[in-house]
Amino acid sequence: MRGLLLVALLLAVLVTPSSAEIAGKRPHVIDAASFELLGVRVRLFGVSAPRPSETCFAAGQRWNCGQAARWALAERIGLNWVVCEERGRDASGVLIGLCALGGRGGPELNGWIVARGWALARPGESAAYSADEAAAQQAGRGIWTGGFEPPPAWRDQ
Repeated sequence: MRGLLLVALLLAVLVTPSSAEIAGKRPHVIDAASFELLGVRVRLFGVSAPRPSETCFAAGQRWNCGQAARWALAERIGLNWVVCEERGRDASGVLIGLCALGGRGGPELNGWIVARGWALARPGESAAYSADEAAAQQAGRGIWTGGFEPPPAWRDQ
C-alpha cells in the first residue's frame, strides 16, 4: 500500500505542470504583445511591441504602426482559444506567458508576432525570437517596412 502511495505521489509531481496556465476564448487585445484573458493581463514572453499610439515612418509618411500591430494580433487570435503557460510575473503582477492558439501544441503567438514584423524580440528575456526578428527585418515586414523607434525607447519618452 505504501508503495502505491509513493508511486501515485511521484506521478503527481511528474505530470503536474511547474508553472500556472491560463486558457480562454477571445481575449481583449491591448497591443501586439499583451492582452487580457479571463480578467488576467498577459504579456507575451520574449516579445516587445509598439503601443497602439506609436507611429512609424515609411515612404516619407507617418503611419500608425502600433495600431496595425495590435490589429494583426487580434486578427490572428480571432475566435480561437488561447492557452498561456506562465513564465513569470513582472513587477506590476502581469503574467508573462508563452501563448498558443487552440491549446498546447497549437500555433505559438509569441514567435508569430515577431516573425510577422509586428514586434521585436526581447533578448534579455529570451533569445528564442531573435532569428524571427532578423527574418522580418530582412523581408521588410510589419514595422520593418520603414523607420521606427524601438518600443522600449518610445515608452521611455
